Amino acid sequence: MTELRWDGKYRDGKRVAPLRVALPFQTVETVNVSAEERARARAPSEDRAWRNRLIWGDKKYVLPSLLPDVKGEVTLVYIDPPFDTGADFSFTTAIPGSDESLTKRPSMLEMKAYRDTWGRGLDSYLLWFYETAALLKELLADDGKIFVHCDWRVNSYVRCILDEVFGRDTFRNEIIWRRAPNLGRQAAAKQLGRVIDTIYVYSKTPGSLFSGVAPIRSEAVDVDREGKPRGAMWDEAKALFYTTAPRGDYTDESLARLREEGRIHDAQTGGISIKYFLRKGADGAWYKDQPVDTLWDDYDVRPLRHRSRREDLGYDTQKPEGLLERIIGWATTPGDLVLDCFCGSGTTAAVAEKMGRRWITCDLGRFSIHTARKRLLAIPGVRPFVVQNLGKYERQAWMSAEFAPDERAAKEEAYRRFVLDLFHAEPLTGYAWLHGAKAGRFIHVGAVDAPVTDDDVLAVAREVARAAGSERGAVEILGWEFAFEVAEAARRTAIDFGVEVQFRRIPREVLDKRAVDQGDVQDKDFFELRAFFTEAEVCGHRVTVTLSELLMPAEDLPEEVRSAIQHWSQWVDYWAIDWDYRRDTFHNAWQSYRTAGDPKLELAATHEYEGPGTYVVMVKVIDLLGADTTATFTVQVD
Repeated sequence: MTELRWDGKYRDGKRVAPLRVALPFQTVETVNVSAEERARARAPSEDRAWRNRLIWGDKKYVLPSLLPDVKGEVTLVYIDPPFDTGADFSFTTAIPGSDESLTKRPSMLEMKAYRDTWGRGLDSYLLWFYETAALLKELLADDGKIFVHCDWRVNSYVRCILDEVFGRDTFRNEIIWRRAPNLGRQAAAKQLGRVIDTIYVYSKTPGSLFSGVAPIRSEAVDVDREGKPRGAMWDEAKALFYTTAPRGDYTDESLARLREEGRIHDAQTGGISIKYFLRKGADGAWYKDQPVDTLWDDYDVRPLRHRSRREDLGYDTQKPEGLLERIIGWATTPGDLVLDCFCGSGTTAAVAEKMGRRWITCDLGRFSIHTARKRLLAIPGVRPFVVQNLGKYERQAWMSAEFAPDERAAKEEAYRRFVLDLFHAEPLTGYAWLHGAKAGRFIHVGAVDAPVTDDDVLAVAREVARAAGSERGAVEILGWEFAFEVAEAARRTAIDFGVEVQFRRIPREVLDKRAVDQGDVQDKDFFELRAFFTEAEVCGHRVTVTLSELLMPAEDLPEEVRSAIQHWSQWVDYWAIDWDYRRDTFHNAWQSYRTAGDPKLELAATHEYEGPGTYVVMVKVIDLLGADTTATFTVQVD
């Protein structure tokens, strides 16, 4: 068999299969879900309504975990994966409120969005893409289609892999999209300007039809002084102008059908031609509609730089909505399921939402998930959706695969030393709860599959107090998740044991081997758990919650960024409230967030309860670095 080979494709003469560990998803947030829908969510699974899904996780684990839920049900897969550029891409945002005058440019904060570098070069990339394509094929419905967006760096390799996974007879189109004009550095380069991308289209089964509407290209035609289209003729029966074209390769059968449809023009000379009717637009102009071919360079799919600035989210490699509107409209109908496992800024999900399709999208990057959530919330009438991850199950699978010893205790020890090394801390022995030390402070590394609890904090503090003796001790607790009571536990330890406790979140990026190997994960990425303060005012059944302060992060920031922050509220990018938290899932019932077009942030929210009672309120705050913190408090409504 003719095939593309790469290092890692075979092991001991056998094809290496993709990872197929199906892990349970954890819903960490629901958005726009009503109280009635929330109650139904506790019903048996077969009675639950569909929820669109925004998933934070590595597709290596997410895709096999989707198989039990939606195997064979996805109508369209669109992916815009990394192109093996060998570079990292960023996400930029303006510091809100920092532009005090029209002449001063706002300070910008730039953060890494995703990496497109590969440890073993092209071999790593091809193995990664092959495993992705194989899993996506299983998720596709029998009449499903996959669109793969790439460029000159890997398009030839991608085509070979898609031929192998889907079969050469399922190839449908190679679309060329003009992504940029030939200007500036490209035009002056020593080679022709590289201004196009490639989109490969395959179907799950050969010859299956596209369920949507075939895309058309519309062009306004010139009119004369009387407003009539130049060179067009009038059709009395249809009351439309038309132009003509030769019969081309139409068969006699096709011509007979076109004559029945009134689309044949009989010339006085005896010849025939095909009528193409013009369309009168809402603006009064006449348009010529033509089927779209495989060269996409028209106005409807113009590049992002030529579209509304409101659509530009500052996310590298972001694609225009017009491009996805064409693809989704062609390959799906309302209600069909669309999947994108490279979420980016959320373009696929946003367009699918606007067009009435169901959608699932996922990404490894926290900025991607946060950007997509805000983008979806900005859509008027957005349907309820959920934010999910694989939580402790993904971390358990990662620890099992990453650290060699088979014994659980040995794996845990290897995991803790790995985290300490990334945090630039020295390991310690002889303690039950203290695992390392750094700059005169003890370090505790939380378990990979459990949140840090108040009991953990107290146990750590007792051991710090004994180790420090008469001196005041200090400890930094590194964890993946933190119970809501830890802040109070830390306050008590300061009083009871004289121990200062600081919490830091282990960055999700440590699960990404490429990020670790490249040295991208630094100790500064272990964000200090943010502290914020709220005030609640109760008047009858009405409660008003005000965000009163967010403590600035202690991380080193560029001076121009730090100097731009004049008030703590500038550091808040998003905050949301669950007015009736029931210790299950955060139900986002109110939110305020910044966008490029509207950087204003509301700092107070009011809610009317239906009846008296004691309610638990949860508040979630996300800052400009993407670090999120939650806190709960109770309100008594009379």
